[in-house]
Amino acid sequence: MSPSRPSGDVEQVRDRLESIAEELADLAIDRLRAAVDGDGGAAAEERRITRARRAVEKAANLLGPVDGDLDGGDGR
Repeated sequence: MSPSRPSGDVEQVRDRLESIAEELADLAIDRLRAAVDGDGGAAAEERRITRARRAVEKAANLLGPVDGDLDGGDGR
């Protein structure tokens, strides 16, 4: 990838990451339901999915606009 890619491409990636985070949240809820129904392994899987969702959300947030960062610099 070239560093001169338009910011729209970054926004598209961020949008996809946000969609993935939503899908992971839905999967985690399904696993919680399974855990309530007595599937012992589902609780551990839910925790793993939730960790993945948080990581994806963090990545999406890192690609978002930064308050006060109008020039794209690092604030120095």
